[in-house]
Amino acid sequence: MGKVETGSARRGASRAAGRSTLWRSLADDFALRRDGTEARMAVLQQVMLAVVVLVITAFAIIAAIPGDLTLFFVGVAMVFVMTIVTMLVPWNAISPWAVGIVPVIDVVAILFMRAAFPESGIALLWLFPVMWLSASLGLAGFLAANLFVWVSYGWVIAAGKESAFSFALILLPIVTLAVSAGAYFSLRRFAAQRTLLDKQALVLGQSLERTQHQEQLVTQVLDSVDFGVIRISPDGAVTVTNEAHARMQHALISADGHNRLPAFDADGQTPLVPERMPVARAQRGEVFDNQIVWFGAPDTTRRALSVTTRRLRDTQGADAGTVVISRDVTAERTALLARDNVVASVSHELRAPLTAIVGYLDLALEAEGIPEKVRGDLDVATQNAERMIQIISDILSATSSSKSTVDVTVSPENVDLQQLVLASAEAWEPSALERRITIFTDDVQPTHAYVDPARMRQVADNLISNAIKYGREGGSVQLAVYGDDVASYLLVRDDGIGLSPDDQSRLFRRFFRARTDVGGTGLGLAICRDIVRAHGGEIIVGSEQGVGSVFLVRVPAQVDVPLPPIDPEEALNMSGAITTAGRSDMEATR
Repeated sequence: MGKVETGSARRGASRAAGRSTLWRSLADDFALRRDGTEARMAVLQQVMLAVVVLVITAFAIIAAIPGDLTLFFVGVAMVFVMTIVTMLVPWNAISPWAVGIVPVIDVVAILFMRAAFPESGIALLWLFPVMWLSASLGLAGFLAANLFVWVSYGWVIAAGKESAFSFALILLPIVTLAVSAGAYFSLRRFAAQRTLLDKQALVLGQSLERTQHQEQLVTQVLDSVDFGVIRISPDGAVTVTNEAHARMQHALISADGHNRLPAFDADGQTPLVPERMPVARAQRGEVFDNQIVWFGAPDTTRRALSVTTRRLRDTQGADAGTVVISRDVTAERTALLARDNVVASVSHELRAPLTAIVGYLDLALEAEGIPEKVRGDLDVATQNAERMIQIISDILSATSSSKSTVDVTVSPENVDLQQLVLASAEAWEPSALERRITIFTDDVQPTHAYVDPARMRQVADNLISNAIKYGREGGSVQLAVYGDDVASYLLVRDDGIGLSPDDQSRLFRRFFRARTDVGGTGLGLAICRDIVRAHGGEIIVGSEQGVGSVFLVRVPAQVDVPLPPIDPEEALNMSGAITTAGRSDMEATR
């Protein structure tokens, strides 16, 4: 059962709670006064009271007001003595409650002055100690001030010092109560505001400490990375740099220690004008990626930096300046140049023996009495040798460090794309059989195209060989050729590993390979792209990891008929109707 409270118990609990609240209020007031404020207030209040008493004294002497001058000057003397005491005593070194002695004595001093001149209105001076006690000692001071004043005022009335009843008899204690209450509540409000400000100051201090800590962490992180970071403010001033940037700048000083090394463009030969320097571009608000700058004259020890800039925005979306990131790519660029030189050297060395082979094959074909079977074999050998020479020429073009594309020359003519693709599929059939891959050519339809047959054969060979190399063991490769009066299409689909979105974005870069465990140079697709572009066409890729990839080549169907723009997704969707039907047939026949 629940506990039943009696009325007396509840009243006792209520009184206990009231006493607890009172003592808490007194404790809070005491705590709020421990900062030395009461000492400054004591001096100020007492000096103000002394000045007023001095004026009243001077007026009383000059005007010769009748009254008990002895009692009056006793009160005046008490006020001035307490003023001297207030200024001399180190109140901060003693208990805050000791300050309350001064206004209590002032109440008594004013009582003497009031008794000496009953009709003078000197009782209003009680407002000074009342406000002082209420403001400096809180609730205890408020209660004590009113108690002392009311007792003193009662003594004056009881002693018969009043000549007759007047409103002042009741007005003075009411005013005293109101003024002391105002002083007390002002203290409480001021204390609450100060507490709030202290809490806000604490929160701001903690926020400042966290911000400084985070700034220190960011600084340490920036100083620990091996790439340079510069922050440029919206007005173009450099505000933040890290240690890596300082090291790079120090490394770019010439041997005499005064002048910066000369700067050159990405090719390492074209001088870079000051307006094209990365920091100057960033200060103008430009945004760019991987600008390569060579520092140092050719044929000397040089350094290459890759510089990228990004715009910054603050929390309101306004411009917050620019961040410039620089990275030392000297080793990478040197390695690329060395690789290109090696490939070019090897390719050049291969061309000489292949040219000799083609020459001797031509001589053999001109000989009389060669059987037709042997002549056919020699023709095949000649064609393949010539194709190898063409491929080597493409590799030489692809290794040019100053270009991002292959120099491709084409001699287009009207060609049946079906025969070209079927011949390529037949040539790669043995490689497909080794991996148990089936090449389906049911959708390879007679289609006219205006292309260079040798170059388009090179494209078909590259795409089909890639589909076989990257296809699934025991899977299939589907080929399709179709078109209209404007465009002709070659589609190659496999069911292999597929490509990630990142790999798709880099697929046509020179020397890029999606898998390193599959042979190849990484130049095939880059060459295919540039051959197709040289025809005025385009090559589109679609892929899904674990499902497979599809390559769609679009070239002109007729001479002087330019290809209209087309959305890649739309082009792949258009090809999907053919390839889906073909795939269903394939699965049904296996």
